[in-house]
Amino acid sequence: MRIDIVFDTVCPWCFIGKHRLEQALQLRPGVKAELCWRPFLLNPDLPPEGMDRDVYLERKFGSSYRIQRIHGAAQQAGESEGINFAFERITRTPNSLQSHRLIQWAADYGLQTELVEAVFRSYFEDGQDISQLSVLVLLAEKVGLPAHDALNFLQGTVGKEEVEEQNGRMHRLGVTGVPCYILDNRYAVSGAQEADMLARLIDIARETEPEGVSR
Repeated sequence: MRIDIVFDTVCPWCFIGKHRLEQALQLRPGVKAELCWRPFLLNPDLPPEGMDRDVYLERKFGSSYRIQRIHGAAQQAGESEGINFAFERITRTPNSLQSHRLIQWAADYGLQTELVEAVFRSYFEDGQDISQLSVLVLLAEKVGLPAHDALNFLQGTVGKEEVEEQNGRMHRLGVTGVPCYILDNRYAVSGAQEADMLARLIDIARETEPEGVSR
């Protein structure tokens, strides 16, 4: 079974959703799932260097009370998933294009999922700027990718158009929020659903597989 996860690296609920999907797959040990991470740019108009976090939050959400509520909800949900959100450590909201480029490149090494986890933790728990090449290269090396090759890749432009094209395709398909899970190109659900809900969706996809297909 192929599961496409449409996500952004700066979305806290995508981080939560990743862990819940992994729990769902643990509930279905007989399922062999291929996870494919698809880019979705929540802030495509951000400058390449990102912007001050406080300015971004004020423009996007307005009052500090609303911001506290949004962060509090994510922190509470994250605690049960082993995620320690530290929003207070984040000083800049990064442009996520470079991180998506690197994650797409990591697919050639079979390390997409590992890199996604590393990028999420770096940003949401350590407050690092994941638009910085130095940060991304260290994360690549951490999960077993060749650091020199990662740096060369990031310093070029290969993959930029692909990320932008995939982002556009997801919008054309009607994806308006992330995370969004697409199972075998036949079933889709949006939002950081609970693990049992995702497990039931996996069951439905398996029960309605085309004749002759076994997973």
